[in-house]
Amino acid sequence: MALNQVGLERLNTATTKKIGTNKNIIINGAMEIAQRGTSSTSTGYQTVDRIHPFYSGNDEAPTYEQVDVASGTTPYTLGFRKAFKITNGNQTSGAGAADVSEVLYRNEAQNIAKSGWNYTSASSFITLSFWIKSSVAQNFFAHIQTHDGTSQNYPFETGSLSADTWTKIIKTIPGNSNLQFDNDSNSGFTIKLLAFRGTNTTGGVSLNAWAAYNGAARTPDNTSTWYTTNNATLEITGLQLEVGSVATDFEHRSFAEELELCKRYFQIVKGDFDDYTGFSAYSESATSLRIPVQLFPPMRAAFTNSKSGVFRFQGATNDSADAANAFSLEGVNTSFNACTLRSTAYSGMGAADRPGNLQFRQDSSSLKFDAEL
Repeated sequence: MALNQVGLERLNTATTKKIGTNKNIIINGAMEIAQRGTSSTSTGYQTVDRIHPFYSGNDEAPTYEQVDVASGTTPYTLGFRKAFKITNGNQTSGAGAADVSEVLYRNEAQNIAKSGWNYTSASSFITLSFWIKSSVAQNFFAHIQTHDGTSQNYPFETGSLSADTWTKIIKTIPGNSNLQFDNDSNSGFTIKLLAFRGTNTTGGVSLNAWAAYNGAARTPDNTSTWYTTNNATLEITGLQLEVGSVATDFEHRSFAEELELCKRYFQIVKGDFDDYTGFSAYSESATSLRIPVQLFPPMRAAFTNSKSGVFRFQGATNDSADAANAFSLEGVNTSFNACTLRSTAYSGMGAADRPGNLQFRQDSSSLKFDAEL
């Protein structure tokens, strides 16, 4: 019985290590969180949190969306409900040498440095896995770029994908003596999945091997079938990066946990006209307004602010007019969780030192705070 108990404890320990918690270095890998919106034709962080699409040289902009995973499919049966989708524009001039359509995920350097991966050893591994579906049957390339020290590059391929079929990709990546990851919050490890890159930035490189990064040869030359097919689609979900040589089951975090992690990089406060949602504020003068802001959780770095829609200062003894004036950002603290917003173009506030509220006056009004990589 004693031996059996010891064996059971060892089995339980091994199972715990395999299942684990907080093993996935990727945030929002299940594509659940989309604070900014669910559809866009603009490059950059626009829809699914932490997912950064990029295009250049396209005849028509692609569409980026957060979409539902169809029921009855795998990965739906594994708990995935959302995916990030690219719909190609109509590239009437064909595949240009400078054209680009890709998806990036940027990791903080410290998250790799302290992950437990002995990244300078070729016998220590990190494993990347994800689900992908293309409307066009072809092979796609991807690569990993490091940013600290001498930038390194690791290109790989998905292998031939069948059209309209979800496929799980697993890549086990060894360490290398040239890798460096600083213990800071800057970008250190970027994953780039290429829908297409033209020959200006592709060329003769070896797959599945680390080498010094060369911007003119990031992956082998790309197949252009997907890119030259009007309205072709590409979907990804289940993005996971974990220490070790085995791809374990995807770590499904709760919606609330994933949202909290995403807020380190981006936070949005949306308006609700009917409920007069807003912030405490005070008048600095008859035309100057100050709004103290506290953000939780603290953000990754000093953040920027942007606004949209119409606001109003509702004072204790007077009511200013609705306005769409811009705010300036002042006094971001060193903990990156507090600041002051200021506007010097509001009217009708009466006098200085009046307490009140900054009210959202449209359901579409919002304040955004951005500290993305």
